[in-house]
Amino acid sequence: MSDATVGQGAAGGDELDPRWEAALLTFARDRRTSGASPATLRAYGNDLEELARWATGRDIAPAKLRYRDLRSYAAELSERRLARATIARKLAAIRAFGDHLVRTGEAESNPADLLATPKRDQRLPRALGRDQVGELLDRIPVRTPLEARDRAMFELAYSSGLRAEEIVRLDVDSVDFDSESLRVHGKGDKTRLVPVGEQAQRALRRYLDSARPALAGDARERALLLSRNGRRLSTSDVRRRLARWVREAALAGRVSPHALRHSFATHLLEGGADLRSIQELLGHASVSTTQVYTRVEPSSLQRAYERAHPRA
Repeated sequence: MSDATVGQGAAGGDELDPRWEAALLTFARDRRTSGASPATLRAYGNDLEELARWATGRDIAPAKLRYRDLRSYAAELSERRLARATIARKLAAIRAFGDHLVRTGEAESNPADLLATPKRDQRLPRALGRDQVGELLDRIPVRTPLEARDRAMFELAYSSGLRAEEIVRLDVDSVDFDSESLRVHGKGDKTRLVPVGEQAQRALRRYLDSARPALAGDARERALLLSRNGRRLSTSDVRRRLARWVREAALAGRVSPHALRHSFATHLLEGGADLRSIQELLGHASVSTTQVYTRVEPSSLQRAYERAHPRA
């Protein structure tokens, strides 16, 4: 939802009502100021421009949106047989836009507050077994600077439960070996401190001592994990390198950085960590999100029950 793209109109040359153009522009600036991620801005921009085209065709200004209008719009989304998660995302964008109109005084109340959100299909991310994680990480050699970087990167991802976006945002001074912790910049630019395990620390020291100096072309570059050209990695770099080592370890199926994060949470839960602690480590605003990440197989629950219950 950049200033350059807002208001370009629908395919085929349809133009947005100027009132919608202005409203979407100020909303985009507001979300950007509040620290929304680029991915969130793009998703909200696409979803709200779709609403704006719908409303423009019916001569409904942003401040004149009513619940009955949004109910009709939601019904049309449902008739298109969109996935429930897609509809829920679009309605979340509309609610955020309605809140913005209330904050700026353009509307007295948010007409989207009464909209019912369809329940999402809860698809759990893949969680690797402990042995599978060990097989994956141990198969990454440290013969070259790039291999040493990858070993440090994925040891750290699993040790601290990091998102791909958080991995690439790490700087050299994000790591504190004295306190065995890592400062992570998460969603909404929120910062949290997470512990770093011994094996991840060893891999990081090895990378910092020999591999990173070999990759660094500019002493002013503060990124912790560097590309072949000495620049900060992208999330696509992280996914591509992980896919390579998954093949090397001959693990079946696709393994994403998110799978390592889910494995981190699942293994902590299986080991007896409480949900609130895992929530803090993952950087979740709501414990309900953590509950989805840490859902475990019935066999694991049975083993945990047998270990912990006095009458098992």
